[in-house]
Amino acid sequence: MFLDVVFFLLGAVLDLAWWAVILAVIVQLLVQFNVLDTRNRIVWMIADFLYRMTEPLFARVRRFLPRFGAVDLSPLVVLLLITAATILLGAIRGSLIRSGAYF
Repeated sequence: MFLDVVFFLLGAVLDLAWWAVILAVIVQLLVQFNVLDTRNRIVWMIADFLYRMTEPLFARVRRFLPRFGAVDLSPLVVLLLITAATILLGAIRGSLIRSGAYF
C-alpha cells in the first residue's frame, strides 16, 4: 500500500513536469510570435511561472548540448529524460512485483 502511494506520487510528478515543459514551450512560442502579449498581467504571470518551473531543467541540459544557433533543443531532451524516467519507474515497479517485494 505504501509503495502504491510512492509510485503514484512519483508518476504524478513526472506527468506534471512533462506537461509543464510542453506548456512552457507553447507559451514561449506564442510570446515570440506576438500572439500573446506579456504586458497582460495574467499572461506574464503564467509565462513567468512556467519559466521558473522549467528553466532549471533546461539550463542543466543546455550545459551539455552543443550550440545550434537560435534553436533550443533542451526542451526536447528534457521531455525524453522525463519519458525515460517514467519507463524506468514502471520497470522498477514491475521488478518489485515479480520479486515479491511489492504487495
